[in-house]
Amino acid sequence: MIQSMTGFGEAGCELDGISYVVEIKSVNNRYFKSSVKLPDTVSFLEEEIDRLLRGSIARGTVTYSLRLKNVAAKAMFDIDETAVHRCVERLGDIASKLNVDYKIDLAALLSLPGIIEPVLPDEDEAKRITETILKVSQKAIEQLKIMRDREGKSVADDLNNNCAAIKDRLELIRKKSPMVIDEYHKKLKKRVEELTSQASLRLDEEIVAREVAFFAERSDISEELSRLDSHLGQFTHSLESTQQAGRRLDFISQEMLREANTIGSKAMDSDIAKWVVDIKCMIDRIKEQVQNVE
Repeated sequence: MIQSMTGFGEAGCELDGISYVVEIKSVNNRYFKSSVKLPDTVSFLEEEIDRLLRGSIARGTVTYSLRLKNVAAKAMFDIDETAVHRCVERLGDIASKLNVDYKIDLAALLSLPGIIEPVLPDEDEAKRITETILKVSQKAIEQLKIMRDREGKSVADDLNNNCAAIKDRLELIRKKSPMVIDEYHKKLKKRVEELTSQASLRLDEEIVAREVAFFAERSDISEELSRLDSHLGQFTHSLESTQQAGRRLDFISQEMLREANTIGSKAMDSDIAKWVVDIKCMIDRIKEQVQNVE
């Protein structure tokens, strides 16, 4: 069954009193695109998390966010005291040269680059943190997939309903199409008879037959109807596929619209033209929906 590209997954766990909360959001995109947001203390995991996402999700814009809770300030960052002393000394030298009084704003001082550095874990601790974060990330991905499956089922139901409605219109067109030629033959013959009777001329049945044959060939839509039927069959079959079918469904819907346009241009009947408009509206709905299929 198809999956939607829209979804949300969340999972959390604790390690050494620190809470790790992962949120993953996804929206539709023609390709895969990820955005990984991590605290500085675990920024070394960005590539590994991106690889995990790519291995689980084929298409969509995916936003990954990791939040830490109950983290002591000491565990998150450290202050480079040497750099602080150097800055204070330089400020004192400048103030002395300019002969001005000055006060040091510690908050402003801490905002300077290189003063505060994240505390990175040692090798053993980094390994434990990595295993914990990847495990909770996998749980969040599973929650995301559950929502995408649920959304995909809703999209598939709507697509199947539109396909069924198109088949109903095609059946109406298929029944009406032979009648169009008969009606044209009768109208043409009646019109020619009216003209020839006024001029006291004899009706040439062979000329009328050739004209009707030319009309029948020009307005024949049987091939387009067969192809559109085939496209519908491929489309509904792809909806049941366990593989990513979004691009395939998009291509088939374009081909369906192409056949519908050809039928509309060739069919010389108001009823058929109306049914073709209905079909094109349904195909537009289908094209809009498949943009969100993985």
